[in-house]
Amino acid sequence: MTSSRITHNPAQCGGKPCIRGMRIRVSDVLDLYAAGLSSEQILAELPDLEAEDLPAALSYAAREVDHPVLVA
Repeated sequence: MTSSRITHNPAQCGGKPCIRGMRIRVSDVLDLYAAGLSSEQILAELPDLEAEDLPAALSYAAREVDHPVLVA
């Protein structure tokens, strides 16, 4: 589910991960959540998004920060 909703295009948004090829970055969704908006408010703010895009963005972000850290 997530991989089909999160796309990377070097020619779009500086190659940052976006939602379904649109110019809405995963970080845009995260910023709105961080600002305290609810899922419903985010969907109203960005009407091109679909409800399934929101958990996909959160899942993508969680996977990106969950990487092994090597300590020397």
